[in-house]
Amino acid sequence: MARKSSGKKITALTAYDAPFARLVDHAGIDIVLVGDTVGVVVQGGDSTLPVTMAQMGYHTQIVARAVRRALVVGDMPFLSYQVSVAEAVRNAGRLLQAGAAAVKLEGGVRMVDRIEALVQADIPVMAHIGLTPQSIHRMGGYRVQGRDAPDALLADAARVAAAGAFCIVLEGIPMDQAARITASVPIPTIGIGAGPHCDGQVLVLHDLLGLSTRRPRFARPYANFSGLASEAFAHFKRDVESGRFPSEDESYR
Repeated sequence: MARKSSGKKITALTAYDAPFARLVDHAGIDIVLVGDTVGVVVQGGDSTLPVTMAQMGYHTQIVARAVRRALVVGDMPFLSYQVSVAEAVRNAGRLLQAGAAAVKLEGGVRMVDRIEALVQADIPVMAHIGLTPQSIHRMGGYRVQGRDAPDALLADAARVAAAGAFCIVLEGIPMDQAARITASVPIPTIGIGAGPHCDGQVLVLHDLLGLSTRRPRFARPYANFSGLASEAFAHFKRDVESGRFPSEDESYR
């Protein structure tokens, strides 16, 4: 709330392992999201749908070990909260036991009872509306949301805020809609493919580092780790084949 009123933008990045989580935290990023995007950028899948609670608990645990100051948010995977309120509370609690300080779940008005129950159980909730990747089959793929029914997004935002969410991820919506939502709710909005008018921004780590095979339009690559890694691997291969590695200094006597 204070960050929203102050106008200082919130920064968030995903992380799925300890080395990258440590680097993200050291850079001063505000929120480290252990995203179910692990199913795509780490596991090599086509969607986030196959990701399990056990996998999210594992990745949350190893990320939380490395983070000292940022807020660690654990993503609730498909079917971990949709089945019932009781299941939602139980599984969110498992992510907190793994080291998360908050959880994220997808959906607006339809998920209000889940958000209310989690907040009642002292589990902070980050909401997520707009393009919700766990609903890609209903949405017909990864499509920009809100162009045809902008008032529905406003209603989603208002309801999840009233239910007790501490912030809202706005994904894949027109920037004018994101601006309207941001101005209409008392809690911060975190954009991803939602334009510059949100209270903060989140990106998938692999998109930012140039490691993704399919980078979305909204993700700016700030580095080319893929190129650096390929060059290093090729250099290693040449050195081994030529006998330049290992040297005497890299060997034991």
